[in-house]
Amino acid sequence: MEELKPPAGRLANAAPSFDWDALVHDDRVHRTLYTDPDIFAAEMTAIFGGTWTYLAHESQIPENDDFVTTALGLRPIIVVRDSGGVIRALFNRCAHRGATVCRAAAGSAKVFQCAYHGWTYFNTGKLGGVPWPEGYACDFKDAKYNLAQVPRVESYRGFIFGTLNRDAATLVDHLGPMAPIIDQWLDRHPGGRVRLCEANRLKYKGNWKLAYDNSADGYHVKFSHRSLLEMENRLKVGNQKGMSFYKDAPDDSPMYVQYLGNGNHFKDKRPNIEQRPGALWEIEGAHPGMEHFEERLRDRLGEAAARALDLAASEPVNINVFPNLLILGNHIQVLQPRAVDETDTTWYGTAVVDDGNELDGAVDDVNTLRMRTLENFPNFGEVDDAVNFEEIQRGLMAEEDEWIYMHRGLDVPGRIETDENGVITAPATDEVFMRETFKHWKRLMSSPPKLSIQREA
Repeated sequence: MEELKPPAGRLANAAPSFDWDALVHDDRVHRTLYTDPDIFAAEMTAIFGGTWTYLAHESQIPENDDFVTTALGLRPIIVVRDSGGVIRALFNRCAHRGATVCRAAAGSAKVFQCAYHGWTYFNTGKLGGVPWPEGYACDFKDAKYNLAQVPRVESYRGFIFGTLNRDAATLVDHLGPMAPIIDQWLDRHPGGRVRLCEANRLKYKGNWKLAYDNSADGYHVKFSHRSLLEMENRLKVGNQKGMSFYKDAPDDSPMYVQYLGNGNHFKDKRPNIEQRPGALWEIEGAHPGMEHFEERLRDRLGEAAARALDLAASEPVNINVFPNLLILGNHIQVLQPRAVDETDTTWYGTAVVDDGNELDGAVDDVNTLRMRTLENFPNFGEVDDAVNFEEIQRGLMAEEDEWIYMHRGLDVPGRIETDENGVITAPATDEVFMRETFKHWKRLMSSPPKLSIQREA
């Protein structure tokens, strides 16, 4: 591995220094965590580089030579299942003059050729050839001419992560108590698998942490998503639909939020719903064509249709893996920082995979209905959140008003519980998850790890 050093011409101590203790308190954080370009640049090293970061899903690269382009922080990345079946994360950057070597979003390729000067690389990252090599006096067998790649790439049940930190704990250790929660989410599906589908893509003019702060926030739903709550219940027949359990006093409901360590947290709304087959589908709001597919499934599967319909309904959980992976209902949302005040969010749908025919041939109808329900929140809820994020970023331009408070639930007797494994549980409207995440953030920013890249293919 090649250890990364300060860029040429920059002294090791030339980077701006910060007093992180002065910026992160138990009950509040300073506005500059969201507005300072130097802090953002430091995050791209200490967090999007120094800790495990989600890159892609194995269902996006099911066959050898399949690839998808993404990013690790600001670094352009090609996630590829190479010709030998090894999953790699190659830097999408020609070793010659720095141009990207792959300009497609996804595809299949045994080689990548830089469009600038024609240098060609195998999908292992190894240099394959250069035009007119007689014009060079160097030895192109030197590994420095191969594509750089992320030295540590690991997958947990299809979710691919990478880090440039050679000393980081294993991915499983990093996930800790989050791993069995991901297991639960997957194991409700036949074979314990899902496949990523096409996505909704949104951009907001705000810091990436605004979306992560919001990902387990149960305090805003009644107010920010009022129109969605009204739309889900506009027919006023049958059970209360969708997220109606937020409409009155959310703290009186049994749902909760948990902080699980390493910046990971979980909001569980399942206790609001009866634990029986079909109960989840019964609270699903109206969608175009749903009656037709529901009838087909009931005719085909009989009593077993209840479980199939629950697979089409949105699973009431928010599973948030720091810093950029959010599993929300049946969606996989990925946060991609672009600048201190610009973030891309991608909402991937997920489809049921039924290789064992547990659904008796009805998987296409289940997925068609599931796609209808997947259209709901990204189109009618996430836009509310994106507006909030942009308005927060705008408000934080008031330099003299320095602090962002996150103290809901703090020091309230009997409100927060911590178990023997350190898992913290609180009502769904508490901000304990945010406080604990910023403690983790401060630890990472205070002790940036040594980063490295790999060039050996």
